[in-house]
Amino acid sequence: MNTNIHLDQPRLTFGAEIKSANRIVILLHGRGATADSMVPLARVLETPGSRFVMPQAALNRWYPQTAFGPLEANEPDLSSALATIQKLVDDAHQDGFSDQQITFGGFSQGACLASEFVARNARKYAGLFSFSGALIGPRGMPRNYAGHFDSMPVFIGGSDIDPWVDHDLITETASIFKKMGATVDFRTYPGMGHTVNQDEIDSVRKMLANSHSG
Repeated sequence: MNTNIHLDQPRLTFGAEIKSANRIVILLHGRGATADSMVPLARVLETPGSRFVMPQAALNRWYPQTAFGPLEANEPDLSSALATIQKLVDDAHQDGFSDQQITFGGFSQGACLASEFVARNARKYAGLFSFSGALIGPRGMPRNYAGHFDSMPVFIGGSDIDPWVDHDLITETASIFKKMGATVDFRTYPGMGHTVNQDEIDSVRKMLANSHSG
């Protein structure tokens, strides 16, 4: 069994060159998608100084089963996915970026993964944005994450009728980040499908523009 399925997968970059960037945005694609498919989203989110890093998942998914079932059902792929993000963070540090210059985000499965990584590695990053995603694991699972976000900005957007991510799970995720000290902007869009809307894009662009540069 390949215990690190996502190792050595390619990554795309978009936006500011490494020498002129003042923030790194780790942007994660959803199930069945590709890093390439995130470039249009990066383009509309782009702000001056933002460098987007978009890793590719093996088999075009970060983990095989639903995000909201038993954790073990998604192993070892989930651990490999989390390790992939950690490698991107380590690379950003080596390139001279601090935690407060790193933002995480994603759509759908990518949003779930970004949220889970940040919760498991809580500290004051530049921010987190989650489009139609929630923390990974079944309902009622203890969420005893260590660490504190020290008012880190978090944007969480989703639909009240999303067929893939139940609204109560998105709501719970927002509540957990608040309890861990994040400044959470949680927006529900009634009747919206499993997608990203303009209000979400505008909100995240503002978050990126306002993020710390040091």
